[in-house]
Amino acid sequence: RLVESGGGLVQPGGSLRLSCAASGFTLDLYTVGWFRQAPGKEREGISCIRHTDDSTYYADSVKGRFSISRDNTNHTVYLQMDSLKPEDTAVYYCATALRECPVVVERALGDFWGQGTQVTVSS
Repeated sequence: RLVESGGGLVQPGGSLRLSCAASGFTLDLYTVGWFRQAPGKEREGISCIRHTDDSTYYADSVKGRFSISRDNTNHTVYLQMDSLKPEDTAVYYCATALRECPVVVERALGDFWGQGTQVTVSS
């Protein structure tokens, strides 16, 4: 299974780092996407990291503020979120993906999902 962690309450302009870890399989072998869903809104793909070369892809809404990376030593994928805004408030999910990153992000397509972690940006 996949387990997300690192969510919480942060003030606008603040930062959080989310983690996505796997148990039962090696996350290093998979393309991984980060997604979010705010109340009353559709799920949104926000970032993706390709397993073959660690190339990355971002939605326009987070480009320049969020950064995805992986640590194969710890078998974890991270999402560093800076300059957070109230509109970033959502449940954030990671998922493995079998498709290319632009498709994963633009169509919010993941295959094996974690349970999500809440991120709230509020003063």
